[in-house]
Amino acid sequence: MKNLICILVSLTPKFFQMISRFKKRYIFPALALLVFFTGTAFKNDFFEIAKQIEIFTTMFKTLNMNYVDDTNPGELMDKAIKSTLAELDPYTVFFNEQDVVKFKINGTGEYTGIGALISRDNGKLIIREPYKGYAADKAGLKAGDEIIQIGDVNLIDFKEDAAELLKGARNTKVNIIYKRQNQNFNTTLTLDEVEIKAVPYFTLLENKTGYIVLAQFNKKAAKETQMALEKLKEQGAERMILDLRDNPGGFLVEAVKIVNLFVPKNELVVTTKSKSEKHTLTYKTTAEPIDTEIPLAILINESSASASEIVSGALQDLDRAVVIGNRSFGKGLVQRPIDLAYGTQLKVTISRYYTPSGRCIQALDYSKKDKNGKAIKKGADEFQAFKTKKGRVVYDGGGIMPDLEIKEAKTSYVTKTLVKNMAIFNFATEFYYKNPVPANGIPKFTEQDFNGFKQSLKKEMLTYESESEKTLRKALESAKNEKLDEAVIVQYDAMIKFLEDHKKQSVDKNKSEIEREIIAELIKRYQYREGFYEYDAKRSKEIIAALQILNQPAQYNQLLNK
Repeated sequence: MKNLICILVSLTPKFFQMISRFKKRYIFPALALLVFFTGTAFKNDFFEIAKQIEIFTTMFKTLNMNYVDDTNPGELMDKAIKSTLAELDPYTVFFNEQDVVKFKINGTGEYTGIGALISRDNGKLIIREPYKGYAADKAGLKAGDEIIQIGDVNLIDFKEDAAELLKGARNTKVNIIYKRQNQNFNTTLTLDEVEIKAVPYFTLLENKTGYIVLAQFNKKAAKETQMALEKLKEQGAERMILDLRDNPGGFLVEAVKIVNLFVPKNELVVTTKSKSEKHTLTYKTTAEPIDTEIPLAILINESSASASEIVSGALQDLDRAVVIGNRSFGKGLVQRPIDLAYGTQLKVTISRYYTPSGRCIQALDYSKKDKNGKAIKKGADEFQAFKTKKGRVVYDGGGIMPDLEIKEAKTSYVTKTLVKNMAIFNFATEFYYKNPVPANGIPKFTEQDFNGFKQSLKKEMLTYESESEKTLRKALESAKNEKLDEAVIVQYDAMIKFLEDHKKQSVDKNKSEIEREIIAELIKRYQYREGFYEYDAKRSKEIIAALQILNQPAQYNQLLNK
C-alpha cells in the first residue's frame, strides 16, 4: 500500500484535476472498498498527502510562471525542502548528489583527497588539521593555512563547496595557492586514498591497563576495536579503558558488535521503536565475545552521542562496565538514508532507540517547542528510574549519566564558544610560528602566554554573544521600534557593559580548561593527533579516575553490585 501512495503522490496536478472531475462517480466507491480492507490510517494518509501535493505543485508552477521577476525553480525548491525539514529534528536532512558522496565517505572512512580536516571560516577555506603522512602533510601544509586558489579557481568569490575541488581520482595533481602569516605560497598536491581510522590510537599503560580511543562508528569500527583489544591482551593488558569522549556516533550495527566484544552471545543491546513496524527492531549480540571478564571502564562526555550512547548505555545496563566522565549528549534518535530521484537522498529519523533496561536517552523533544521554536528538554523531575541487570538504578531523560562523574572535566560555555569561534585555534596558529618546536613536543604555556591569549581576544575583537545579550538586544530593538525614550538605551548600555565584564571574568574563572584546550591544539601542531592522544593518556582527569577505579577491585565491584 505504501508503494501505491508513492505512485499517487508523484502524479501531476493535471492528473489530479482529472481525478477531481470523476471522483464522485468512480473514485469514492473504489476508495470505500480500499478503506474497508486497509483501515482508517491509510485513508487519512492518502487523502492528506495527495491533497497537499496537489496544492503545492499547483502553487509552485503558478508562482514560477507568473511572478514579476525571473525565478530559479531549483533554488526555490531547495529552500522549500529545507524549510519543511526544519520543522522536524536537525537530523532529518536532504542530501543533493554531492552530499550523498560525502555521506558515503563518512560511512566507510575512506576517500580520495588531500588528507586534511578543512573548514570554512567567514568565507575562508582553512586547513584545520593535516593528517600525518597524507598529501597535505607531504606538501608542507600546516593548520591555519588559508587556501586561496585551487587550480584556476580563485576562492574569493567562489560560493560552492570549495573542498570538493580537492577531491578526485588517485594520483591527480592539484596546484594550489595558500596564505600563511600574510604571505602567499604555491604547492602541488597529489591526491591519494585517505583512510580515517575509527580507532586512531591504542596503547598499554604502565599498570597493565589497555587504552583504546574509539573516535567514530564507521563501518570498520568494530573490526578495529577488536584488533586493538586483542593486541593489548597479547601485550599483557589485564584491564581495559574504552574512550568514547567526543565520539558523535555512526552506525548502530557497529555499536552492537562492539558491545558484543565484552558480553555473551544473544544478549539484548538495543531496541528501536517506530510508528512503522519494519523499523521496530531488537538488536542482540550474535557472535562469541572476546572477553566477558576483563574489568572495563567507558569514558564519555557531553559530546558523546548516538552510537556512543548505545555502547555506554548497554554496558552500563548489563553491569559490564563502569561509565566515567560527564553526562552524554542525549541523542536517542535513529536515522536511515532513503534514495530519492536524481541521485539525491533523504536522511530521515525513523525511530528512537532504547537501552536494555528500557531507557530512551533522547534529551530533546522536537515535537514540543518553546516560544522561540527550540525543542524542549526534559527536566530532572521528569526523569524515570530504571534498573540494570543487577538492580542498580539508572535514569532516562537526557543522555547516559556516568557511574562516576568527573565534574572538573566538564567544558564551560565560554570555553565551548572560544573553540567554536576559532579564538583558540587562531591563537595556537600565532603561537606555533613564534615558538620553536620543543624537544619533547610538549609546549610550555606560561601565565604570560595566557595573558597573551586574553590580549588576542581584544585585538581581534573575538567576542561571543551570550543568551542574556541576545535577549537584551531583542528587547532594545523592540524599544527602538516602539520609540521609547533614551533612558532605556542608557540602561541597556549599562547592562551590556556589566555582561562584557562578566565575560572577561569567566575567561579567568575557566583558565585551567581554556589552557587545556590551547595546549591540546598546540600539541597537534607539533606532534599531530597521535601526539595529543599520547599526552592526554597520561594527564586526562577521566583516564586517571578510570585507572584508580580499575586498580581497586573492591571499589570497581561495588559500583557494579558484584
